[in-house]
Amino acid sequence: MNAIIPIASASRAPAQPRCGLCSFNRFCLPQGLGEDTMRRLDQIISRRRKVQRDEQLFSMGQSFGSLYAVRLGHFKTAQVNQRGEQQITGFHMAGDLLGMEAIGAGQHSCSAVALEDSEVCEIPFARLQELVAQVPELMQQFHRTMAREIQREQAVALFLGNMRAEQRLALLLTQLGARYAARGFSQSSFQLRMSREDIGGYLGLTIESISRLLARFRKAGWIDLHNRDLRILDLAGLQDLAAGRMEPECEAA
Repeated sequence: MNAIIPIASASRAPAQPRCGLCSFNRFCLPQGLGEDTMRRLDQIISRRRKVQRDEQLFSMGQSFGSLYAVRLGHFKTAQVNQRGEQQITGFHMAGDLLGMEAIGAGQHSCSAVALEDSEVCEIPFARLQELVAQVPELMQQFHRTMAREIQREQAVALFLGNMRAEQRLALLLTQLGARYAARGFSQSSFQLRMSREDIGGYLGLTIESISRLLARFRKAGWIDLHNRDLRILDLAGLQDLAAGRMEPECEAA
């Protein structure tokens, strides 16, 4: 069963957001909040916003005003270095909160682009700050969410600094599976929403290296892949590879 999150009909006007009715609220700010606080949070969420495939939700350098909770679909975030090269900084799915990297500087340090037709709940940050100051449990949850974002950034640094190419890809695939499983979808069968170019941009590898590694993973019996439909056949093997407990047969060029 593929982990496909349905997209609402484009002809239907977005409804007023209701955190308590959202299937993914346990991943977002409402996690563990009481009903009264949930209602107050509902009141400050300005709208649901549809974002078409390849459309930017926000751009690098844009002034910061809102956070965005992914309700449906998938996004990638990316930065452009001084040489004009794009570095993918993350892949995001329903329940993730986008825009937190801009809180300190007041402008976005990356862009966020929809990988498919998606939908977000827009949370004006000024109004959220007012509510956070009034509700201690919401402040605690917000701090936990920020801590997860810091941990994610540290994990990316680990990807690029200390891991071999095949470890990076194995870890990405197993982490994607775990994230889908936490959302009630299959851990072993899902669709890769990002392109091989995006995967390479995230892991610091070329498209050719990603293609060779995927071919090796199929040959080893760890995965089955048709177009973007992925099945993990040997989760333990991939986990051992990601953790460095298995030596590769050869390195990716």
